[in-house]
This record gives sequence, C-alpha cells and structure tokens, in this order.
Amino acid sequence: MPVPNPSPDWSSEHPIWNPIAETLPRAEREALQLERLRELVGRVARVPFYRDLFAHREIGPHSIRSLADLRRLPFTTKDDLRRQHPLGFLAVPRRDLARIHGSSGTTGKPTFVAYTAGDLRIWSELCARFLVAGGLRPEHTAQVAFGYGLFTGGFGLHYGIERVGATVIPAAAGNTRRQIEIMRDLDPEALICTPSYALTIADAARELGMDPRALPIRFGHFGGEPWTEDMRREIEDQLDIAAFNNYGLSEVIGPGVSGECTARTGMHLQEDHFLVECLDPETLEPVPEGEPGELVITTLTREAMPMIRYRTRDIARLDRGPCACGRTTTRMSRVAGRTDDMLIIRGVNVFPSQIEEALLRVEGTTPHYLIEVSRPGTLDEVRVKVEIHPEIFSDRMDRMQAVRDRISREIQTVAGIRAHVDLVEPRSIERFVGKARRVLDTRGLNERES
Repeated sequence: MPVPNPSPDWSSEHPIWNPIAETLPRAEREALQLERLRELVGRVARVPFYRDLFAHREIGPHSIRSLADLRRLPFTTKDDLRRQHPLGFLAVPRRDLARIHGSSGTTGKPTFVAYTAGDLRIWSELCARFLVAGGLRPEHTAQVAFGYGLFTGGFGLHYGIERVGATVIPAAAGNTRRQIEIMRDLDPEALICTPSYALTIADAARELGMDPRALPIRFGHFGGEPWTEDMRREIEDQLDIAAFNNYGLSEVIGPGVSGECTARTGMHLQEDHFLVECLDPETLEPVPEGEPGELVITTLTREAMPMIRYRTRDIARLDRGPCACGRTTTRMSRVAGRTDDMLIIRGVNVFPSQIEEALLRVEGTTPHYLIEVSRPGTLDEVRVKVEIHPEIFSDRMDRMQAVRDRISREIQTVAGIRAHVDLVEPRSIERFVGKARRVLDTRGLNERES
C-alpha cells in the first residue's frame, strides 16, 4: 500500500508538504502500518541479532496479524547497537550503502548508522514535512548552523530544505560572529540549529553592539537537545522570531521523526514511517494517553538499519486528538528528559529540564546554567551555576541575594530538591555549538558527563 509522492498544498492556512500521507484517516494509516510491519519483520530476519531472537520466539511475518502483535517483538537498546559495533545491524549488503553517519556519543561510545539511497530519499521527505509545517516555503532562505559531519542533523535538514525548494546556506556549526555576518549579508528567513546555540547567537550579536531582534531571521527550527517552553519564549523574545520544535535521533533516522506545525500543540509524528509506543520505563507497559512515558520507536521503512522497538530513553507524552492544521497524525510533546539523564538526588528523581524551567521563572536569569552534583560526605549536594543579566550582576548585593533566594525556592517548587545557587557573570559558562552540556556529576555513579 504505497503512499503517493507528495503534491504540496500551499493554498491552505496550514500548508502541508504531503497531504495524502499526513492526513490519512486513522484506519487507513493503521492498515498501512500493519502491512509495513509485516514486511519489516521479514527484512530484519537478515540481521543476526533479530534472527536469533525471532527464532527463539517463533516470530515471522505470518505471526503479525494486528498492530497489537508489535508487543510480541523484542526491544532494541543502544547497548545492543554497541555490542554489534560497528555495523552488525545491517539488513542489506555493504555495497548497497550510500552513507554512514554516527551518533554524537554524548552518553558513551558513538554508534554508526547507515543509509541506502532509498533511506536518504525518505529522510529528506520527512524533514521537508516538518519544515513546511513550521513555515518554510520555496521562496525562503534557511541558514543551517548544525555541524556537517558524522552528526545527522546538518545533512538531514540540508536535504529537507532543498527538497522543499528553498535556498540553503550551509553555514555549519561554530564561528558565531561569522554566522551573524552571513545573516546580515544574505537575509535568511529561517535559522536551523540547537535552541541553546540560537541564544548564543543572540549573545554574540549584543557583544557586537547589535540588537539581536534586528537580524533578518523570522522563524527557526530547533532540535538536537531537550528544551522547555520557557526557553522557547526566551528565544522568541531575544530574536523576535517564531521558534519551532522538532525531534529525531540518529539510531532511528536523524531529524524528521516529528515536528511542530504552526498550531504548536505538539510535534506531529510521521506515522507512515514509524510506529511509536509510549511505555512505562520500569514496567515497559503502555501508559495511558497523555501520561509521560518512554518513547519506543519501530522504523517501518528504513532499509539499511531497521530498528525494532528501539528504546529511545526519551520521556514524552502522546496526543491522538485532532489538530487545527488538518494533519491526522499523533502528536508528541516536547521531550521532558531522558531516563539516562535523570538524576536521583537524595531519592528524588530530577531532570535537567526541571532546573531550567525553575531558572527561567525568575526575572534576570538566562538559559545558560550548569548543574553540579557531588557527594562530599554521605549525602548528595546540588550546586546550580546560573548566568544573570549584566545589570543585575553589577547591582547591589541585596538584590543579587534576593534573586538567588528566589531561584532556590523555584527549584524546590519545580524539582523538589534544595540546591545551592551561584550567580555568575555573563558568558562565564561554556557555550556549545552542538548539544549543550548541562550536568557535571562527580559522584562516580554514572561515570560520565551529560
């Protein structure tokens, strides 16, 4: 049951890149998913990891009678990929590969991911969908400030922009002053990067004596790291743009799994290409709709390295209700955190995004912060270093103490923990052109920085 090639609808209030695929009635979409799931189970039998598990459980295409049978299939984890390093999950001969990318390696050893030419066509199509949903048009110019290397972000978005017919400026990551010069010279409407780097650009513009709101960009597509609604408002206020969220991960395909439309009530999942479950990370049972759970993704159409029930470790909510834009796909919330980024502080589960939410509730703070976790004795201690605006940092000590106390109260309210708060001067916390590193845990529990 193939989905026809896209014929974009630019005429509606909410333009859609592939109206047929993105507005399929749910019954038709589920029939398509079931057909593709059966085909997938047949294809992954070429992968030794799945072949052995399927043989043990007596699973084959014949045993997939409904989408509920997905739960009979095994999970795949990042550790499984590492054990099959570098390309043990290939489902096609090596000669059929068109490209190899790799994960960022922020949570351990990087993993490689491979693509056929068909995978690359699908990838550009999926990126085109969310870019159009978030405002990109053929007459626009988009500046890509993601890295162009093993990381999947830059290339996937680059080809998605070209697929739409818009102009790409492949500025790549880093050299922030040069990014600003390019914007002033070439007047791009769209900025594509991580949300934290968008704020770095705003900071750099001010250092150059410019008002960041005077930059020509009108909207931005941001992903590659979790971010909060408060950070969205900060980006929109500092750059005078509309900020759109998108989601993806290298092990599944890269950016393009989901993205926001102009209604901004969640990110539309591309369900003709992915089956997405939302499970309790402890019991691995489905959570009620609207409740937070771990996203588990099955790639229905990927050729080179298909994934069965890949545990993303990302925590989000699903919403199958109607959307004003006319798309009929399930929407996911922004990622609240990762199960492997979760900090357990004196028995309390804390996500870095909760700390960020608390900080941005306090006037005068910025979204640049570092959470330091230590255990000097028998108890955990948390210290949060947060940059504040120059006028407050140079103000009276009593005002700075009031800000510090307010932050402490907000952290306790939002995250349920007590934290020492250090107010630090602007630009004293390291900036990152890729994923921002928000946590330094020196307790020796996880043996890593995140």
